[in-house]
Amino acid sequence: MKIHRIASTGTAPDFDAALKRASAVADGQLGENMLLSWYDRERDLESPAHASECHVGCPTRGYWDYALNRGGALAVDFDDGRFVFCFRPLGDFAPPQ
Repeated sequence: MKIHRIASTGTAPDFDAALKRASAVADGQLGENMLLSWYDRERDLESPAHASECHVGCPTRGYWDYALNRGGALAVDFDDGRFVFCFRPLGDFAPPQ
């Protein structure tokens, strides 16, 4: 999975602002896409919820493994893991035309 890193300059974005920016990056790099998973280090929340519970002691976090196993192509990482958003292109799901 390709990683696009963003370092905050000045005031760090909150979750909603980071998601909006990550979605714009994904739109630019993947075209139509879907958000597969995300992680918010400050609140220690992830989606899908509890994905890391079965990864206790593993070096790979659950949200990351979830995205990798579902076609994740792009991760947008803010401030070295403060927020991470994993995306998949929708083209894989488009019906033949």
